[in-house]
Amino acid sequence: MPTPDKSFSIRRRIVALALALLLAAAVVLIVFIRDYAERAADRAFDRLLAASALTIAGAVQVEDDTVIVELPFASFGMFSGRDRVFYAVEDPTGRAVTGYADLSADLPEMVAAGPVFADAMYRGELVRVASVGRLTSSGGDADWVTIHVAETQNEREALAAEILGNAIVPVIALTLLAVALIWFGIGRMFAPLYQLEQELRGRAPDDLSPLDVPVPVEVSHLVSGLNAFMARLGSAMERVTGLVAEAAHEVRTPLASLRAQAEVAMDEQDPEALRRRVGRIHQGAIQASQLVSQLLMEATISHRLENQETDTTAFGAVVEDVRQRLDPEQAGRLVVDLPEAVASAQIRGDRVALREMVRNLVDNALVYSEGPVGIDGMVADGMLTFAVSDRGPGITDSEKPVVLERFKRGSASGAKVGSGLGLSIVKRVVEAHRGSMVLKDHAKGGLVVEIALPLIGRNPRVEQMRKALGSLAVLLVCLLLVDPRSAQAASTAYPALDGSDDTVLTIVGVTDTPLFAQFIAGFQAGRPDVTVIYEETDSLPLYERYLTGAMTPKPDLLVSSASDLMIKLANDGHAMAYDSPYLGDLPDWAHWRNEVFGFTFEPAVIIYNPDRISAEEVPRTHLTLAEILETQTDRFRGSIATYDIALSGVGYLLASQDQVISSNFWRLAAAFGRVNAQFSGSSPAILNGVADGSLALGYNVLGSYAFARKAAGANIEIVVPDDYVLVLTRSMIIPRDAPYAELGKAFVDFALSSDGQAIAAGQTALGSVVAGVDGEWTSEAIAARGRGVIQPIPLGPALMVSLDQQRRKRFLDTWSEIVSPKP
Repeated sequence: MPTPDKSFSIRRRIVALALALLLAAAVVLIVFIRDYAERAADRAFDRLLAASALTIAGAVQVEDDTVIVELPFASFGMFSGRDRVFYAVEDPTGRAVTGYADLSADLPEMVAAGPVFADAMYRGELVRVASVGRLTSSGGDADWVTIHVAETQNEREALAAEILGNAIVPVIALTLLAVALIWFGIGRMFAPLYQLEQELRGRAPDDLSPLDVPVPVEVSHLVSGLNAFMARLGSAMERVTGLVAEAAHEVRTPLASLRAQAEVAMDEQDPEALRRRVGRIHQGAIQASQLVSQLLMEATISHRLENQETDTTAFGAVVEDVRQRLDPEQAGRLVVDLPEAVASAQIRGDRVALREMVRNLVDNALVYSEGPVGIDGMVADGMLTFAVSDRGPGITDSEKPVVLERFKRGSASGAKVGSGLGLSIVKRVVEAHRGSMVLKDHAKGGLVVEIALPLIGRNPRVEQMRKALGSLAVLLVCLLLVDPRSAQAASTAYPALDGSDDTVLTIVGVTDTPLFAQFIAGFQAGRPDVTVIYEETDSLPLYERYLTGAMTPKPDLLVSSASDLMIKLANDGHAMAYDSPYLGDLPDWAHWRNEVFGFTFEPAVIIYNPDRISAEEVPRTHLTLAEILETQTDRFRGSIATYDIALSGVGYLLASQDQVISSNFWRLAAAFGRVNAQFSGSSPAILNGVADGSLALGYNVLGSYAFARKAAGANIEIVVPDDYVLVLTRSMIIPRDAPYAELGKAFVDFALSSDGQAIAAGQTALGSVVAGVDGEWTSEAIAARGRGVIQPIPLGPALMVSLDQQRRKRFLDTWSEIVSPKP
């Protein structure tokens, strides 16, 4: 059978393959561009449609239970004028308020904010429709007003065709140019390889020096690989050469002795003398065999130590392995007295090298002594110290440094068979494992070899520092409890479960430390090597301190309930993008891009003290709350509390969203002013006041805190409003300058995983935002506690509208004038 020609031309293969790939890529690219052009045109015009519909929705008002809308000029000013535009506004009953009444005949009414897009036939033309919902509150109920805006599709089809036509010409031109450049460039690409070949061909066989040929960056990796290979080859050759030379030198003497003894024995006639000769031959053979065995073992250990083969081994298992390899008589002389802490102590290193280290020590002790050989040890200061002792002749102080060298033996060794390699092998293994070795005299005569090796585990000094840090954190928490103004934040350290201290994740958040500690514990169960430092602060200080760079150390993760501030940070370029594998499980409203991640489901609720307000009279809608404060002003004066929206980021977020949804918001704000409402920067402070009876009612308290406090036995009751329920999600971002961003990503993955969401749905009562999680506080279970429309606050740039400086100032000024009127 003929042998196929294995040689081939890379040049021809590259040209043929490149030509085929370029043609295929051109076809695929044209198909992709066509699809992209259509999608890009749809996205662009869909955004215009949505913007128009939202502009109209913003003008919707309710007066005397009647929906009215004054169509803004800007609502249609964004269209080109070449397409026909239709619109319709429907009240909650489905009655047309304005626009083309027949447009919505085949379109569903909205029960969410939207927008929702659909294609429909209207008046003989295919139109694209954007539908949005506007939640309005009138009387005691909240209802949806539906806005439809439709546009014919001529302009978007023209834009798609224009994009495709403009893109095809460059694709064809670039394909032809690429073929020409490939043909010309292949020859130049191989020039450095030809030069490298000439350099290698001109070298002597024993020349393993590094290549020093100027080559392009792409070929430099090949040169680096060759240099590294030659360096390893040179090292291996030196090791083999040294081994051969030492073996030849050391083995020559016993082999010559064996030969001489054998020659004499051949001529020996006396049986007794012949027996003595054979005994000497046997002794010489044992010595030569032991020498060769030690040389081979030294070469093996040298190879393993150079390759840095490591494993985690219990010291007791190493000693037991050595015992099993001894013959029964020698094993009977070995006395092992290791405490449990020593036997179970974990050592990281090469198991074979550690075994040979102990075996050489035991063999030496057994050979040079007649009595028992002991092994004992102790663990202290992160080190394992063990000793092998015997009652032999010992080693003089002057010879102790000498016997650690290769082929050196002490004067007391006498006629004992030995190679002089055992202690040198032990010394090399100890040094490779960052340990220490000491030769000592036995108190009753003999030798003690003491070796100390580092352990895998917690360093007591580091543990003392951790305890000190924990004590400092407790002190800070106590100071905060005594005087909330005495500190801005408190840090708590959660040491790694495996005792390591090299990996530290720093998180700054607004969640109460006892609640967030449960997430940290769950995270560390899967990552026991990570130490977590959690700093608790408030939402607005978190935002301001991060922008000013006042956080030390720099955080790897920020967690806040003020989602608008987190969106602002991400929008301004401070967040790192991360495509979490759990991102697809989140609702669309609970994440923005791949930078801001929501992981809880927390409604804003009303809480009250049952000793001060009965269940029958408690307000269950925003309107009835305003009415009861207006009609019973004296009763509730000074006993109503809500957020201080100038200090609390989450309070401002909830108030701004209330204003957007409810037409009764400013009426409620005026009622707060009438009863001299109390204002606080956090939910726990409001909860404390309501629970102890100093406050009768708290408004817009985060349901997570309320549910958890009530479950703990606090004297409060909770109302999930019957008209509408604002729901926010705590947001996480990974700062762009995070020192350990990978740890931040790992925590995001955990919080969004089923394990993290189970914690949110469990005792923390923060609420799981991902569907299908088991627990008492799932989003489904929380939504079922009230009859109102669930209105999540979606994460997105729209939240930044309320953060505009002038708008925020006007909002706060108006709020201040209404809730704190001047006398």
